[in-house]
Amino acid sequence: MDLAEICRVMRRRWYVLLPGLLLTAALTAGVYLVVPVKYQSQSTVGLLNSQKATVAFDGNPFLSTQTSLTGMADSLARNLNSDASITELKARGLTGIYQAMIADNAQGPLMWLTVTGTDKAGVLASDQILTAYAAERLQQFQTQQSVAPKAMIRMTTIVPPQNPVPQTKTRLQYLIMAGLLGFVLSMAGTFFVEARLRPHKLPPSVDDDADDVADANSDEQRTTGQQAVGEPAAGQPPAGQPTAGQPAGRPAPRWSKPVEEAQPDATETEAHRFV
Repeated sequence: MDLAEICRVMRRRWYVLLPGLLLTAALTAGVYLVVPVKYQSQSTVGLLNSQKATVAFDGNPFLSTQTSLTGMADSLARNLNSDASITELKARGLTGIYQAMIADNAQGPLMWLTVTGTDKAGVLASDQILTAYAAERLQQFQTQQSVAPKAMIRMTTIVPPQNPVPQTKTRLQYLIMAGLLGFVLSMAGTFFVEARLRPHKLPPSVDDDADDVADANSDEQRTTGQQAVGEPAAGQPPAGQPTAGQPAGRPAPRWSKPVEEAQPDATETEAHRFV
């Protein structure tokens, strides 16, 4: 089936295709209204070495980076994602979904603090709450281990919480899925109706063939009977009329008869034998 045939079927069965397309549009609009736009805000924080460890670098913490800081960042991220931290952050007013993780392709102990939600203003406030809570949890870890204040690892904000950015990828995927599903179902219904209503030519049955053969045989027999009763065969004179060169009243010689008639029957053969 080519494109022209598809267009003809769609035009011929428009009363099936049109309601399907209208339902598809309604379904897509429903998905657009039901699936809200999500916003995302992200901040970047870094862990710095203690004041005591940076004495050799004139107090510059960015010149003193140790592998232990990356391990501490991983531990802090795991604690922030725990159920206890989720409960605490919800109590402080955090809304939406958040995630704490080590920054991708980071050259040092950097962390991403990300909050996702449907309320743009609430997402920004929640990211600020999460950033402040991460610094508190870092200090609580070290206080529980009785670490001296000058030996504590510190946290600094590299990138403050950013203005929420709309995340339309998921919503767009749902819209495309709804539109494609409705269109495919509409086309399937159109071609189903076309297949059910299109007239089909029935193949000739065995009975029809038998009737045709019987009619042909009847015509042939009728023609043969007419020739045997009233009409001479083609190329032969009527019955009782002598042929050319044959005297009247005498039978034609045997050699002039047709092959069928040249063969004597059994009675005539027996008579000649006795003579």
